[in-house]
Amino acid sequence: MEKIPEDQYKKALFQARTQIDACWSHTKCYGLQEDFPGALEETMKVVEQFAMRIRGKDIPIMVRREPRRRPTE
Repeated sequence: MEKIPEDQYKKALFQARTQIDACWSHTKCYGLQEDFPGALEETMKVVEQFAMRIRGKDIPIMVRREPRRRPTE
């Protein structure tokens, strides 16, 4: 499998991030705006791990087992 150029890879990640942000933006109106950025970052990690996996890198696709603590906890 041929690797795409780095600039195209970064563009694709940006597009994925904006689309995931749009899909989950409704959660912001339910008082979850503090949790949203962390959830978006964790989702993007899974997307990047998936991308690396299909590009031939043998890595696990996983996220944290426990949610991160909020700064106020």
